Amino acid sequence: MNTSTNIKVMLLAAGRGERMRPLTDSTPKPLLRVRGKPLIDWHALALARGGFNALVINTAWLGEQISSHFDLQPRQDGSEQLSISYSHEGTDFGGALETAGGIARALPLLDEVFWVLASDVFVPDFEFSQDAVSRFVASNKLAHLWLVPNPGHNPRGDFGLSPDGLALNLPVAAAGPRFTYSTIGLYRRAFFSALPFGNPQGLKTPLAPLLRAAMDNQCVSAELYEGAWTDVGTPARLDELNQEPTP
Repeated sequence: MNTSTNIKVMLLAAGRGERMRPLTDSTPKPLLRVRGKPLIDWHALALARGGFNALVINTAWLGEQISSHFDLQPRQDGSEQLSISYSHEGTDFGGALETAGGIARALPLLDEVFWVLASDVFVPDFEFSQDAVSRFVASNKLAHLWLVPNPGHNPRGDFGLSPDGLALNLPVAAAGPRFTYSTIGLYRRAFFSALPFGNPQGLKTPLAPLLRAAMDNQCVSAELYEGAWTDVGTPARLDELNQEPTP
């Protein structure tokens, strides 16, 4: 398997952004601007710094704006030109397929191992590193997640984290801390084997139940990321980010 920095990135960009309305009535959420740049551009720059330039982007709501954005945007940062493929769920099925359904639809465009991240989080300092890919490839896990300390809007968190780096499907009432899934992860194609390859029927499938089942089988590793991270889920959070000074 090719384990160079050319492994591809699944960039999730198909959501409607209901909580961001009316901002998302005419602009897809990934193109909303934080500190002068569209959210999705912050990811593209961070990925390029790590040498990851091959993106697979799924689209649905106003998806043509996302492809047009990259078609028309010149590279001004000296990085290698992006290579972008699209999975147009809106065109193919009339709407988004949820996270796991969208990834399964795009699997023919992806490698055996690939990054996944949502385009509507702001995490400007995250390091997408080849070392992380190499460690994951050498492991026997189906997924590796980056968790973050719980923000105010998700105080109970999503998953636990064991001392030896396993992601845990902890019930809310269980002892031990739970953390929030950052949306950043490394995955193997085999993680999605319960879904038809390429999802030809357009099954709408959420990701969390698949993650929890894999955690119960000790197939998911994780680590805690404590850098700046924001789920830009509401206009108020977007306004707050834009009121902070650019580092």
